[in-house]
Amino acid sequence: MPTIVEYSDTIPPQNQYPDRIISPPRSESCCLINMEAVGTPQVDGRWVYQYKRCRRCGFAVRSILKALPDLAIVAALQATFTEISVKGFE
Repeated sequence: MPTIVEYSDTIPPQNQYPDRIISPPRSESCCLINMEAVGTPQVDGRWVYQYKRCRRCGFAVRSILKALPDLAIVAALQATFTEISVKGFE
């Protein structure tokens, strides 16, 4: 899962979303209450994510919002439930 966040001790924090975000390599205590969403939620495979960045120090992370269902597994489960409901519990 590639990311646009570049962690650096030598380059000052920068928000150049959607191309890149320069972030300090470590979070600070300010990050707990100052994180804000950057951009809109994005999809990568079965994951929905969004970048979050501290308004105070510039620390940034890619935050997973949710996993999308595996459609093949859902279809297999639906087929199984349909079979059970047609045959009953013999």
